[in-house]
Amino acid sequence: MKYRRLTKEQLEEMHQEFINFLATQSITVDEWNDIKKNKPEVAEDELDVFSDLVWEGVLSKVSYLENISATEMHLFQLGEKEMRLIAVRVHQPGINLTTKEGFAWFKSNFLTDAVEMMVATKVYSEDKNADKFELIEKGAVITKGELFNYFDDLLPD
Repeated sequence: MKYRRLTKEQLEEMHQEFINFLATQSITVDEWNDIKKNKPEVAEDELDVFSDLVWEGVLSKVSYLENISATEMHLFQLGEKEMRLIAVRVHQPGINLTTKEGFAWFKSNFLTDAVEMMVATKVYSEDKNADKFELIEKGAVITKGELFNYFDDLLPD
């Protein structure tokens, strides 16, 4: 397995897609039920293959990721050959970027010395999707890139 198995909730949401996946392998509902009952290791393998296919599809389309903690933001733009990072670190004691109040403070103070911003670029490894997946596994979430683009417009080139 290249990535990780989808959660039970994710698999339930993708029920129809999983049925279609089984159909492409000419596996009927009755056959699937038999496989689950009598060959659970085969069923596990099928779930793993399906999960990898879903992850490949998602990762190939994602353009932005964000990982926001109490004192830092890592905003990623995922280009074709490289990823760009805008990193933000808050040095003001008691500020938590994950709260409404902390983020409000940040919006008013991000150009002060209490906030440090850095920009970096990194070329992907041989497996671009694995690089993206690693960021997600470390807590990044897929976004539309509003925060990244906001700061990208503010920062000098």
